[in-house]
Amino acid sequence: MGTHAEAMDTAASQAEDIQLLEDAARRFIQTEVAPHLEAWEEAGQFPRSLYARAAELGWLGMGYPEALGGTPAPWAVRNALTIALARTGGSGGLLASLFSHNIGLPPVLRHGSPALQQQVIPDVLAGRKVAALCITEPGGGTDVSALKTTARLDGDHYVVDGEKVFITSGTRADWLTVAVRTEPLNKGQKPGAGGISMLMVPGDAPGVSRSPLKKMGWLCSDTAHIRFDGVRVPATNLVGEEGAGFKIILTNFNGERLAMSAMALGFAECCFDEALAWARQRKTFGTALIDHQVIRHKLMDMKMRIESTRAWLNAVAARADAGDRGDKSAKGAEWVAQVCLLKNHATQTMQFCADQGVQILGGMGFMRGTACERIYREVKVMMIGGGAEEIMKELASRQLGL
Repeated sequence: MGTHAEAMDTAASQAEDIQLLEDAARRFIQTEVAPHLEAWEEAGQFPRSLYARAAELGWLGMGYPEALGGTPAPWAVRNALTIALARTGGSGGLLASLFSHNIGLPPVLRHGSPALQQQVIPDVLAGRKVAALCITEPGGGTDVSALKTTARLDGDHYVVDGEKVFITSGTRADWLTVAVRTEPLNKGQKPGAGGISMLMVPGDAPGVSRSPLKKMGWLCSDTAHIRFDGVRVPATNLVGEEGAGFKIILTNFNGERLAMSAMALGFAECCFDEALAWARQRKTFGTALIDHQVIRHKLMDMKMRIESTRAWLNAVAARADAGDRGDKSAKGAEWVAQVCLLKNHATQTMQFCADQGVQILGGMGFMRGTACERIYREVKVMMIGGGAEEIMKELASRQLGL
């Protein structure tokens, strides 16, 4: 009886936390983002001061240990914040860069030495430093095993040579979590999963150069092509064991894909909200759009996909939280498949809602300044980033033994 009552109290407390987070996210977007977003989109970046503001609100540290400046939080709460920010802000570029540490820091949090964790994580969670993940290469895409960037041990330093591309927060990051090949390939040998490691590379290290990239969407997210030319990195910056990087990367992808699913849901809801508001106030031929059956049905088609995505996200996140609490049966190969398929479903929901939203807005949907237009342009990066749709299907089928 006591256990049941405790569970109810915990659920009620979590619901209250989520409501407070959603209210704070709405105020933040309305007062500190919306008035400036179009200017940031044109500039291709937002002010660095926004990191400190997000840290002050407790958002950067959410899900990290208190000892490193964070606030432990389950996926249910973290997803709620992501959804609220996406739904009220409608800017993938803002969220991708502001929270790029959530893909850059987990490897060092899970596998880095205590000294490395203290060196890197607290400053990032406080908004003083920016972290980015560097895996994708010009010739590799989602195929991590094909990476060619090398790290050669020279005394008490690694010497890094190679390049990375499509790196979110890449032009301003102070810490780069870099996938490297520490085991040299023999002549004629094809790259593979073995011999891959992870290194924390300071952004200001001599030999690091960056070129900004122009994109279809995520305009206010700084995205870079990064080159490493004889960059010397202390051997103590190795994350985990040498050669264990491939598994670290695959594990990291699960969290990234779950977070992207929450983002996609929030963006789909943003499109629904804008389309509904427009349909209620826009009149054609003397009557409001919402009075036309075809428009109501479009909105219901959007709503149907949104609610199925929400239910699936909540179920997968609940298993992730159970696994984090120690339930070994909650995760595993089948759960990984669920994450992959959820990511596809969520981004397809976002795609559908963006398309229908633009259609309902008509000419206004084609104009810069509407959320539907911006999200329409951002759909493709969500369907490619973190693992393309085709890769997700293949990985899921393998996890299920098909």
